[in-house]
Amino acid sequence: MSGGRASQDASPNGLHASSNGLHVSPSELRQSPDGLHVSPSESHASPAAVVEAGSAEQQASPGARGVSPTPQDAASTTSPRSARQGANVHAWVELLRLPALFTVPGDALAGAAAAGARPNPRTLVAIASSLCLYEAGMALNDWADRAEDAVDRPHRPLPSGRISPTAALAAAGGLTAAGLALASTAGRRPLAVAGALAATVWSYDLVLKRTPAGPVAMAAARSLDLLLGGVAANGDIRRALPSALALGTHTLAVTTVSRHETQGGSPWAPLSGLATTAALAWSITRDGTERDRRLGRDLHAGQDRHAGGARQPGRAAATAATFVSLRGALAAVYAATAARPLFHAALNPSPQLTQRAVGGGIRAMIPLQAALAARSGAPVTALLTAALAPAARRFGRKVSMT
Repeated sequence: MSGGRASQDASPNGLHASSNGLHVSPSELRQSPDGLHVSPSESHASPAAVVEAGSAEQQASPGARGVSPTPQDAASTTSPRSARQGANVHAWVELLRLPALFTVPGDALAGAAAAGARPNPRTLVAIASSLCLYEAGMALNDWADRAEDAVDRPHRPLPSGRISPTAALAAAGGLTAAGLALASTAGRRPLAVAGALAATVWSYDLVLKRTPAGPVAMAAARSLDLLLGGVAANGDIRRALPSALALGTHTLAVTTVSRHETQGGSPWAPLSGLATTAALAWSITRDGTERDRRLGRDLHAGQDRHAGGARQPGRAAATAATFVSLRGALAAVYAATAARPLFHAALNPSPQLTQRAVGGGIRAMIPLQAALAARSGAPVTALLTAALAPAARRFGRKVSMT
């Protein structure tokens, strides 16, 4: 509605405001002889009528009593401050790549299983510490790449100006401190592993990223994250080394592919990633068959002794077959998640397809962690870890993981 006010004195043949009320000129209302004729007395409106008409108009206006405002009026009342806050939150979600967080808990869970320990409250502490250190690495990564992103990816939060470099660096430092503080509550050994992990993350982002040692440093960081879960659960860290090596090998392949995600042009990195994925899937499927049999025998031997009965070899064999099937299914999901985008990137190493291959490799960490937990004889942990995959895929469609 217009907030202006009509002139009180129009042209001689127009509208006049007099002390007696609203008056319309007779010449204005007199038409041709065959038309309508209104006398001066009929054109006079009393002040009460004017007030009454104004009241009716006010009641019919949007927002009056009993009438809701139109969507346009409601939208116009939206607070600019609320809009800015929403945009700022989305910028931080994009900077920290929150969908990738779903790939982190599986490190600690797989580490505890590989170390021969059950998840406990200290495992939750390890997960929280890992989440903080992971997000610290994400913020520091964009801070270190801000000049390069200004050319290759100007839509990112820092080059677009939605987040200041100072704020990103402060977030990286604060998250690192929080991760180390959390690890310290689990003991000196977890703090030592978390300290090594934090040092590796900062060294990678600030120094090693663009050197040949960059992918190796990232692989070491992911391996340390798995070992953090094993140490926090008071497990045998030596037993967790094979699983840490497997996860590190996958991370090495994904990081090698990611070095070409802005420019593309290299089919060899996706091809090497395909070979690595196939080798890891085969290794997880083949390795552990005898371990499955031993776990099945031990499980049912304990149950039989507790029940006071004799051993039943058939039940142990069935349990071992279940372990084999679960591990094989998870290994197949891992291979399918990682291999398909890598194959497309190998055929056409464009930046877009290379970025999809990197995103697929990140998501594939979840079934890989679950398969490693299943190989360690922890089927419940494996299923809990695998349950994170749908959420990672769903949110990954809204916010890029790379």
